[in-house]
Amino acid sequence: MLISRLTRTSRSAALPPLTRGRAVDLFADDTGAATAEYAVATMAAVAFAGLLVVIMRSDEVRGILTDLVRRALTVS
Repeated sequence: MLISRLTRTSRSAALPPLTRGRAVDLFADDTGAATAEYAVATMAAVAFAGLLVVIMRSDEVRGILTDLVRRALTVS
């Protein structure tokens, strides 16, 4: 009984056929495009920040930066 109701519901909720006019309407709609662009830019920034964290944790880079700061603050 429950299975027959589910199949009946899924049949009635089927998507309408994609016609040329409907495709033009769907692809011309830019709703959500800016949000997707912000999401991609945010993910790129997070990936770049993660890469910087990995680089900054290395002993070589830490030593170079410490030496640079030490030389900048030393009065001669």
